Amino acid sequence: MPTSVVNSSIIRVLVADSNQMQNQLLTSALRRRPEFRVNFCELTHNAVLTSVAGNSIDVALLNAEKDVSVVRSLHLAHPRVRKILLIESPDRHTIASAFRAGARGLFCFSESPFRLLCRCIHCVHQGQLSVSNQQLEFVIESLTQVPSLRVVNHNGFNLLTAREEQVVALVADGLTNRDVARELGLTENTVKKYLFHIFDKVGVSSRVELVLFAVTRGAMQNAEWIPTGMQQ
Repeated sequence: MPTSVVNSSIIRVLVADSNQMQNQLLTSALRRRPEFRVNFCELTHNAVLTSVAGNSIDVALLNAEKDVSVVRSLHLAHPRVRKILLIESPDRHTIASAFRAGARGLFCFSESPFRLLCRCIHCVHQGQLSVSNQQLEFVIESLTQVPSLRVVNHNGFNLLTAREEQVVALVADGLTNRDVARELGLTENTVKKYLFHIFDKVGVSSRVELVLFAVTRGAMQNAEWIPTGMQQ
């Protein structure tokens, strides 16, 4: 087979895991497959973004079950890179959050053999979704909810506008002001203004305090995205 044909079939894969041993083992296993060219890095926002930018990655395998915001950061910076979230168990919330963050596939080692991971990589590389029937049901169910937190006071009255509630939800998911701006189609300066107003309304002075407040007094709402450009 001509070299040009072989090269065109190569899939450039990035493995990112916080566990160094797991990172190296998975990388070694994938490198035994001739169609993969594999790099690996630590599971941090900076390390993942740097590795993707420097190696022209096609598919990223992210063991980010406990921090899906890494998937979202990568999706916002490199939307063409296909993301697969590696999970330990098919948790309903994690599955919904993964696809909302931009994942194209999920893989659970406790349920599937390694050869199916290779199939998963090929599937998402071809532009398809790699998802089981059960996982798809979880995703469909999540469509009845929106990443928006209804924040109330001790009497149960709304404290924020619909747009402010979306900002709180995204901040609670770990997104930076820049990422929130991209997600909602706003400027970063507008997001900062929203946060100042939110801080004043709920009586907090930092993002950490805001997240804790939202967790204790927040509730998901029915699905209804606020169209980009509407200032509420």
